[in-house]
Amino acid sequence: MSRLAGLIAGGTVVIALVVIHHAARTNLGRTAEGFDGARAFKDLEQLVALGPRPPGSPALEQAREYITAQLGTVGAEVQRDRFIASTPVGPIPMVNIVGLLSGTSSDVVIVAGHYDTARLKGMAFVGANDGGSSAAELLELARVLSKRKHLFRYWLVFFDGEEALEQWSQTDSLYGSRHLAQALATDGRVAEVRALILVDMVAGRRPHILEESNSTPWLRETVFRKARQLGYASSFDGGQFPVEDDHLPFVQKGVSAVDIIDLAPFQAYHHTAQDTLDKCSPDSLAIVGRVVLATLEDLEGKFGLDSTGMRQQQAAGGQR
Repeated sequence: MSRLAGLIAGGTVVIALVVIHHAARTNLGRTAEGFDGARAFKDLEQLVALGPRPPGSPALEQAREYITAQLGTVGAEVQRDRFIASTPVGPIPMVNIVGLLSGTSSDVVIVAGHYDTARLKGMAFVGANDGGSSAAELLELARVLSKRKHLFRYWLVFFDGEEALEQWSQTDSLYGSRHLAQALATDGRVAEVRALILVDMVAGRRPHILEESNSTPWLRETVFRKARQLGYASSFDGGQFPVEDDHLPFVQKGVSAVDIIDLAPFQAYHHTAQDTLDKCSPDSLAIVGRVVLATLEDLEGKFGLDSTGMRQQQAAGGQR
């Protein structure tokens, strides 16, 4: 998955504050309820059992069918965004999967990840964390969000072709996100996208989520604030580094976006045959899922009075 640029370059009042802090965490915990890490892990097991899932492979088509079926069970409208990617190994048909959940406004929030795995020569790379975890995370988020009423229209987007086919570059990577961001910009729908939250490599047993520095600062800060309020600061302590990932094409189109990505795999098993289920944990999937849900709750509360109010706040604060 994505390339990490510059990886590791180097008395009474107190009681009252504790009570207030505990109450805040309790209330926030209720907003993040419902995400089942064990259920998400079962999705991960199903995807990994398919084996390597590079773009254009039969296994990735099987993953596509599984994802589509799971989205259908929660009543999401499923769209397949098909395109032919020009790659160093020739043209490859690719498909972004978009699960649509309706809201009461026209504003869109995208929660996204990739579902392909890297094509690595001489290696049966099953990509449990890198590719599998993001897809599993999105499926469980779809289950939770489908049971709630919300203002925003939520798009659960599973990107194809995140990985390079030969060597990571601006043209050999991020095929699905580049395609969708350009399509939305071309037809004007990008103006409806309030924010994008990207999840990537989020199942590691001891996560150290990065403060990814290509992300939009206000949105990244919101995510990390919610993580602290939920008591997950020790899992969101990876330091600040830039990552080239599927959020970048949207940032370049003016969309506020954040990449929730774990540092730990880069230090141990990134793009190796060791990226297997034993490196993953349902608890980590649940931690990230709850932080995402709390962030979405914050976005709806902060900007969700109406779409006009949101745009006015963004124009005043430069938050788009």
